[in-house]
Amino acid sequence: MSYHDTLSYLYGLERFGMIFGLENISRLLQALGDPHLDLKVIHVGGTNGKGSVSAMMASILQEEGYRVGLYTSPHLVRFTERIQVNGAEIPWAEVVRLTDLLRSRVEEEGIPQRFTFFDFTTALAIYYFSLQEVDLAVLEVGLGGRLDSTNIVNPLIAVITNVERDHFQILGERIEEIAREKAGIIKKGVPLISGANQPEVIEILEQECRSKGAPLRLARRDFFGERVASRTFNFRGSKWKLKGLRLGVAGSYQIDNATVALGALEVLEEMGYEIRERAIHKGLVKIHWPGRLELVQTSPQILLDGAHNPAAAKSLREALQEFDYDRLFMIVGIMEDKEIPAILSELAPLADLFIASKAHNPRAMPPQRLAEVAKTYCKKEVRVIEEIKEAVDHLKEGVAQEG
Repeated sequence: MSYHDTLSYLYGLERFGMIFGLENISRLLQALGDPHLDLKVIHVGGTNGKGSVSAMMASILQEEGYRVGLYTSPHLVRFTERIQVNGAEIPWAEVVRLTDLLRSRVEEEGIPQRFTFFDFTTALAIYYFSLQEVDLAVLEVGLGGRLDSTNIVNPLIAVITNVERDHFQILGERIEEIAREKAGIIKKGVPLISGANQPEVIEILEQECRSKGAPLRLARRDFFGERVASRTFNFRGSKWKLKGLRLGVAGSYQIDNATVALGALEVLEEMGYEIRERAIHKGLVKIHWPGRLELVQTSPQILLDGAHNPAAAKSLREALQEFDYDRLFMIVGIMEDKEIPAILSELAPLADLFIASKAHNPRAMPPQRLAEVAKTYCKKEVRVIEEIKEAVDHLKEGVAQEG
């Protein structure tokens, strides 16, 4: 198959929707010789920040000299972004070869072809990391935790960044229900590191850890991050005392993410993995995570961010208030199944001009309806421009004319 045909096949698996459970991923990996059994894994779940935390840990470990696999989702532009080894995306030719291989194994084994896109890509990632002989693999949970395909692994350590309301149609309406799904990645005897801060969530994590004999370390109890400036912080753990750490990504909320990442890596070091201070400093400075408060143009300043739940929108609002600007224009597209009023109540009041647009997804809310909701919170101007590119061009032309 060509790469285009391969992607068509992979995206075609989305027709099966979401099928939760470990049966499909187990059978796919069995067809590949169970490569996950020998993989040294850091398993990262949570609601917000899990991609950033994963990338931070991978960056630091790479600086220390380890060969590190990183599996994240969704991708921003290219499918190959999802699967990386030491910062290099999987070659498209390998995507083709491994997809062909796994499809042929599926046919040979007589596996019913009702596995999902995420089942298949998770199996590809794990097999690729095995072939690449990585020292460590950082796997980001796709959705939830308990029934997520990545939960097939028995990791060295598990991380739950935080627990907030998101995907509540699937995970449950109440924060306690969501926390129980996230806590499903906790394994017997495997340390859990978490940045959760709600008492009811912490109680659930503590209960689950006690029942499985899993040590628990919590941010603000067992390890601490102290903000010094917008991208600079100090860290204090059980042994580590690190000062003047600087991040390569913007947003004070990234200090919270980095604190959780360091809390996890300190546990990994206690297991015998050498992680020196120099690698921590260099790894954090070098971190680049596209689409997370990403500055893609400086004149005028254009930022990209993928906040898609109320907690993430609140963090984005706080981060935007750290920037120096005369006016703020927003182009916003949101999926219809998100908590749109709660998201817009955080962001729309900041906008001098709010443009309702449409994400390229069948679940996207029509921009006319999005604009009506935005008018409740934006006290200035609200417009509708359906195509995102057209909206960006419109704003850039307007700014250029104003000089």
